[in-house]
Amino acid sequence: MLFNSIDFALFLPITFFLYWFVTNKNLTWQNAFVVAASYYFYACWDWRFLSLIVLSTLVDFYIGRTLQVQEDLLKRKLLLWASIFFNLGLLAFFKYYNFFLENFLEVFSLFGKELQGSTLKIILPVGISFYTFQTLSYTIDVYRKKLNATTDLFAFAAFVSFFPQLVAGPIERATQLLPQFQRRRIFHYTPAVDGLRQILWGLVKKMLIADNCAVFVDLIFNDSAAHTGSTLLLGALFFAFQIYGDFSGYSDIAIGTARLFGFDLKQNFAFPYFSRDIAEFWRRWHISLSTWFRDYLYIPLGGSRGSKLMVVRNVLIIFLVSGFWHGANWTFVVWGALHALFFLPLILTNKHRQHLSIVAEGKMLPSGKEAIQMLSTFAMCLLAWVFFRAESIEQALQILASICSPSLFTLPTIRPSDLIGLILVFLGMEWIGRNGKYALAPILQKCNLPLRWSLYLLLVLSIIYLGIFEDHQFIYFQF
Repeated sequence: MLFNSIDFALFLPITFFLYWFVTNKNLTWQNAFVVAASYYFYACWDWRFLSLIVLSTLVDFYIGRTLQVQEDLLKRKLLLWASIFFNLGLLAFFKYYNFFLENFLEVFSLFGKELQGSTLKIILPVGISFYTFQTLSYTIDVYRKKLNATTDLFAFAAFVSFFPQLVAGPIERATQLLPQFQRRRIFHYTPAVDGLRQILWGLVKKMLIADNCAVFVDLIFNDSAAHTGSTLLLGALFFAFQIYGDFSGYSDIAIGTARLFGFDLKQNFAFPYFSRDIAEFWRRWHISLSTWFRDYLYIPLGGSRGSKLMVVRNVLIIFLVSGFWHGANWTFVVWGALHALFFLPLILTNKHRQHLSIVAEGKMLPSGKEAIQMLSTFAMCLLAWVFFRAESIEQALQILASICSPSLFTLPTIRPSDLIGLILVFLGMEWIGRNGKYALAPILQKCNLPLRWSLYLLLVLSIIYLGIFEDHQFIYFQF
């Protein structure tokens, strides 16, 4: 079930009514209802893969309970590794089996040995990269004794399967989200209304920006060899806004929906394209994933402590793994490697935390230096996005070669002026609202009631008349 579908428009109010007016008297029943609603939400995509969520839930629930009472260090480590191997094993099979097999056979063919092997027709379960990391955070934190294991199976199942963020995040920590399922929720009008506003802004990002960009991105990238450098550069720019609008739009709808049900999810995007260096970009882009890798991979490896060589190793590992997490293709690995190369000079010179505040804080416009920093950071991201979107490394290199050719200085063959205008207006609103959790919130605070409702109406009408109403899946469903 897609957030931008009629099905969800019907599902959400019905679920909201039953949650607050039928099951609200008993916490266990309310959590059980969340589980049932979440399973139905997921089953609308493919009911067969519900068994994986159920299995992952049961395995980590009982491993967590055993970890809680087990004091023997060796047995605790074995239990932790059982959870890690189980969850990552599921992920490896469904997401990477064919990739590993194909590359294994190709390596042997380079040495003149032709091995026989056949790939499997495996469907990638939607959201598996997200909920496996979410359950892993639980067992790791119980192992570290940062969290007491729960004995409430319904609360834990609801934590794993919570439908707003089940298939594309944010990746919630058990320490933050699970306790919210273990206490009674009370409906509050103000956060619920704010949740509706964030849902509206998420739909603007998805249907107005991302899906309109997708039309031209597909047109350009699907026949990249036929286009000029200027057209390919425009396609890369559109993809940058497509993936941002698509993924951050999903996160906004997920966070807003969760707020309707009395839950607080973590902010997943914080205006990343206004970053002044690549380290700030990664503090603002897909925050739940980058902090997950920081806490559960980078810091255990040693982080930025130790020799410079160790720091370089750790940075390379975390970015390569992050790239590989996104998909079973060498293009994603190159995308991660490029970000590692951009990041290394900052961390080696201890400049990776020099931009912790909002750009141009308290000012209407950035300084000349800040503008140059933002443009150069965006240019680095744009270079890496070409590899992220391309079907192969060869296609990415062909696109970059064309962009660097004299044809860059010709007029693009595709010039959607309406879309460019939409993106500029969207960027202006994001800039004005960059000090909030989402752009619309601080903008609305400056508006009186008539102006506020006029803005709501304008955004809704813009979606109706300019938005794409085909059921376009969110990009991160494939990850």
